Amino acid sequence: MAAPLPRRLLAECLGTTLLVAAVAGSGMAATRLSPYDMGLQLLENSTATVFALAVLIVILGPLSGAHFNPVVTVAAWWLGRRDGAGLPGRDATGYVVAQTLGAICGAVLANAMFGVAQGLSATVRTGPRLWLGETVATAGLLLLVFALVRTGRTALAAPTVAAYIGAAYWFTSSTSFANPAVTIGRAFTESFAGIAPASVPAFVTAQLAGALIGVALVLALYPLAANPIEENRDDRPDTQRPVRVRAQRGPFPDGGRVAETPRR
Repeated sequence: MAAPLPRRLLAECLGTTLLVAAVAGSGMAATRLSPYDMGLQLLENSTATVFALAVLIVILGPLSGAHFNPVVTVAAWWLGRRDGAGLPGRDATGYVVAQTLGAICGAVLANAMFGVAQGLSATVRTGPRLWLGETVATAGLLLLVFALVRTGRTALAAPTVAAYIGAAYWFTSSTSFANPAVTIGRAFTESFAGIAPASVPAFVTAQLAGALIGVALVLALYPLAANPIEENRDDRPDTQRPVRVRAQRGPFPDGGRVAETPRR
């Protein structure tokens, strides 16, 4: 069964805090270590983000599902309504609030750790090519997450989601924010990873568009969730069947559900 809602909200807030602290903090470190090489700065920033995200999913996934992202949460709620299971609307609202507050706290924490003055970013990120990059990055992320969920392979979430984000840093023009909460949080740091508040609404709009595309692709490619009973069918006698664990709908991203009891 899922962890109590307060624990899940704490996990979402803490996870998003540490994720943004990793993104912003590694960006600050990169500009100091490699002040004249933007490519190396991006490599340092993306590498730290990949490792941090993978670790956070492993630590907090069993509690909250390790969404750390409002579009993942809203998609989990909406797809759950279609499937008759998943994240309730009240929980989803709490997740989004916790993620947004956590993202802001993460930027403030990174500023404090690196001695950067608290305030809003002046880094303007705008233009159709960047918005298209955000749409592509977010659509791919949603497709990956729910492909894992609907095929019962959520144990792969940590390495695959982290790998996708690391790759999208490089193959998208926007360096793959792909997360409305993180976008808002990054507006609170004047660093390599920052984004001017005036640029946030267009980024978030592009992310929402990408989320809709991603969900549509999920429904087209994986219209039905994995059936744990079918996956465990075996025509051999009971005494000859190996012990198997039923496919689980969690821990990512449906709110911290745990695997069912193994059966023979």
